[in-house]
Amino acid sequence: MQDEKQQASAWFRTLRDEIVARFEALEDSHAAGPFSDQPAGRFEVSETKRTSDDGSDAGGGLMSVMRGGRVFEKVGVNISTVHGTLGERAVAAMAARKDLPGMKDDPRFWAAGISLVAHMQNPHCPAVHMNTRMFWTPHGWWFGGGSDLNPALEYEADTADFHGVQKAACDAHDETYYDQFKAWADEYFFVPHRGRARGVGGIFFDDHNTGDWATDFAFLQSVGQAFLPAFVPLIERRRETDFTEADKDAQLVHRGLYAEYNLVWDRGTKFGLETGHDANAVLMSLPPMAKWV
Repeated sequence: MQDEKQQASAWFRTLRDEIVARFEALEDSHAAGPFSDQPAGRFEVSETKRTSDDGSDAGGGLMSVMRGGRVFEKVGVNISTVHGTLGERAVAAMAARKDLPGMKDDPRFWAAGISLVAHMQNPHCPAVHMNTRMFWTPHGWWFGGGSDLNPALEYEADTADFHGVQKAACDAHDETYYDQFKAWADEYFFVPHRGRARGVGGIFFDDHNTGDWATDFAFLQSVGQAFLPAFVPLIERRRETDFTEADKDAQLVHRGLYAEYNLVWDRGTKFGLETGHDANAVLMSLPPMAKWV
């Protein structure tokens, strides 16, 4: 499995590089409309480190964050490859979802992935989240991830186009995947204490293991590669649209909903903090400004 781990970790870095380059190109090409007179944004890149309980190195990654650009108010694209031993709470949470005999006796793990959250300057441009990951223990491996759209001001055409790209990526591997993973996203990204979804959905999957690593990895790559074609055209369509104070207010209120979900319900946030990963990288998803009514 060592070769497979290296393949996955290297691919997450490749995807990260493609996204960072495309987002900076969006900044450069924004020449008209709101915020076009500002300097083009650039990513600030820093290394992240994870330290095990005994103080030894346990991996890390890269945190890439752009703030105050022409198009992106804040966007983070993080990658990490970490390893170590799961604590009791993490083992218990995992055992509740998976049949992994022996996990309590041998709680070693290895995980790699990419995580992205973008909060936009123009409220007509939707926020977005994407991640893909591979997880390994001595008792099994699996893939997870997905992508979901979070507009403050909803456009049916944008939602349809975003979902259409996700469906095509899924259908190329299994025509049952899209309906299954769309329903999973609708359930996972629901905010119980608000009684509503945090956005207009997308796809989400976890614990994905058909028994064929190469096939499953190819599917994961398709999900990651679908992100830019699904998201960038929506931004190019909306970034020059004028907006009102009411539009901006709606965006800030929606960001409050997004922050509530990520802090209270998101499983990835909890796992990252509980396993000792860099807190700034874990909480990169939070918006730069938000509002509650």
